[in-house]
Amino acid sequence: MTTSPSSSPASTVQTVVGAGIVLTGLALGAGAVSIPGAAGYGGVGPNFLPWVVAAVLVLCGGLIVREARTGGFRELEPPSGAQRAWWPGLVWVSAGLLLNAALITTLGFILSCALCYGLATQGLRRAQGQRAGTARVIAVDLATGMAIAAPVFWMFTQFLAINLPGLTQSGWF
Repeated sequence: MTTSPSSSPASTVQTVVGAGIVLTGLALGAGAVSIPGAAGYGGVGPNFLPWVVAAVLVLCGGLIVREARTGGFRELEPPSGAQRAWWPGLVWVSAGLLLNAALITTLGFILSCALCYGLATQGLRRAQGQRAGTARVIAVDLATGMAIAAPVFWMFTQFLAINLPGLTQSGWF
């Protein structure tokens, strides 16, 4: 007895994922209905972007469902990595996100984001079996986090006039 390509376990999961994306797009579209559509600057209203995102999600989800129902992703490579999730890595990444949220008003945007980056990279490095706990690696990760967060902070505060919490009142850090 042979099974059709559309009834394999992988294509069933792919169909469920596609349907979930379609439902997410429909839910976003339902939420966009309540946003006023009065055109603002540039001729578009505040509901324009939610409608675009909803339409793209429905379209992409529909294409995923169609692909899954017609045989699945035939050119899909087998997944890499371990067979099971490595939970300590999730703990490292989650700790970074939670500490970022908890400390952003105390440490400021740049330092809290650098801490988040450093903890997340520690978790990812450890999950891959790389050297992670040495002082040099930690310093490089924190410096990289600051190198990413500082320009983001500067662009948001100076170009977009969005107030992000800083460590000092000068607006530059």
